[in-house]
Amino acid sequence: MLRAGLCVFFCILFFPFVAAAEIPLKKASFLPQWSPQAQFAGYYVAYEKGFYKNHGIDLTILQGDPDRPPLLLLTEGKTDFASSWLSTGLRWRSSGHKIINVCQMVQRSALMLVAKKSHHITTPRDMEGKKVSLWGDEFQIQPRAFFKKYDLNVKIVPQSFSVNLFLRDGVDVASATWYNEYHTIINSGINPDELTTFFFHEHDLNFPEDGIYTLEESFKRDPSLVCAFVKASIEGWVYAFSHLEEALDIVLRFIQQAKLPANRTHQKWMLNRMKELTSFSDPPGSMGMLQQADCQKVSLVLKESGLIERKPDYESFFVWCGKDVEK
Repeated sequence: MLRAGLCVFFCILFFPFVAAAEIPLKKASFLPQWSPQAQFAGYYVAYEKGFYKNHGIDLTILQGDPDRPPLLLLTEGKTDFASSWLSTGLRWRSSGHKIINVCQMVQRSALMLVAKKSHHITTPRDMEGKKVSLWGDEFQIQPRAFFKKYDLNVKIVPQSFSVNLFLRDGVDVASATWYNEYHTIINSGINPDELTTFFFHEHDLNFPEDGIYTLEESFKRDPSLVCAFVKASIEGWVYAFSHLEEALDIVLRFIQQAKLPANRTHQKWMLNRMKELTSFSDPPGSMGMLQQADCQKVSLVLKESGLIERKPDYESFFVWCGKDVEK
């Protein structure tokens, strides 16, 4: 009887742990909007540190590519989660695609215009009649709203993914992101005090950028999986910001695996800028929350620019997994 009793006791004691270990991980995939770089460090860190597995997810991180729009692949069912800018997400939602924002990681716009002071540009009005290079489509929303705000007539020139045209004085003003092209410009030998910068968020045109998107039906089918992905991702970002060098090691491995050139100094600059764009929250504890005022402001600019016909409803567009995602 004693032996039988002990057997039952140990079975009761250890069975929950055995059962938990045998629960299969849920498979999921995530597509960033670009190739591996520190802009997406939090996701790579969460993957390498096992945060996704800790939350029950067997994740595959797909490689982003400018010819593979993340939200297109999301709506085609080729990825479960995708990263994209808020303005892009709102346009897709407005056009009838049932995508939802489940985490707004980047709270402040990094997009900017850069000019050389030698071209006598120190204020927005100085751009009148100047050559301004812009990237395509989504990247033109803020600058065009900026031109409209200051009643500017400029000569728009297509901009490639290089800033060489600006460096060679082919244009007076260039598009840049704070975490990427701006650093390339100052690394070319131009001192920051030789430049005039126009951050759109400083001109009442703050468009929060990178957020996490999934399909509405995916959330309805398995909300626990979606929120687990959000929680693990935020854990990855929090860890990356507090373990900078380790995070850079992880990012550089992903870059090398993709057979892309890797520059640690540039990636470190990018990660530091991402921390400034991402880690603040208002109210405190709301990291990853899409503020309703930001959503409405971006929707309004998109509608006034003729890029959407109707403004998506905030309550149905953004799904908040809860304040405990940072813990």
